[in-house]
Amino acid sequence: MSIEVKISRKRVPYRRAISVLEERVESVKKGLKKELIWILEHPITFTGGISSKESEVLDKKIKIVKTKRGGKITLHNPGQKIIYLVIDLNKRKKDIRRFIKILEDSIIELLKMYNINAHADRKNIGIWVKNKKIAAIGIRIKKWIAYHGCSININNNLNYYKKIVPCGLDNKLITSMKDLGVIKINNLDKKIKNIFTKNLSKI
Repeated sequence: MSIEVKISRKRVPYRRAISVLEERVESVKKGLKKELIWILEHPITFTGGISSKESEVLDKKIKIVKTKRGGKITLHNPGQKIIYLVIDLNKRKKDIRRFIKILEDSIIELLKMYNINAHADRKNIGIWVKNKKIAAIGIRIKKWIAYHGCSININNNLNYYKKIVPCGLDNKLITSMKDLGVIKINNLDKKIKNIFTKNLSKI
């Protein structure tokens, strides 16, 4: 089953990206377009998932974009890779837990290529290195089409996390590849593309 892969070199505004995703969900549902993996970065954007609370906004000057994905308040900013997905589980196993595990395994596999040993945590969704979170996952399912996706902190400015309680966590518990000492990050988009297309073909 072939999946279209899009890589955006310029930063894509959050609302525009979500609009494209939602249109793609409808097209995939009608069989008009292929499934999608979209690799991109956003400008500085704070978003609130369906279980977010106002008390998680520490800096009241910032604007929160409400979103339909699962999860709480989070940050997107330059240097953080976003992997958006539109995957039709009607054509695969209708197993959301397995789908999320494949996303977790894909991020762990990617980080291992840069000598970072990461793990998933059942209680706190996302990917962790020791006791710090390096990647977040937020998925929405509509008629068995899974969309939204995951974010991985590469070399983004972590100070912006001080403005929020990210994913319900202490904002000191967030890390990035750069924070962990990885300076040379070559062919990242290509590695993401190869790992995610390979692993998503298993379901």
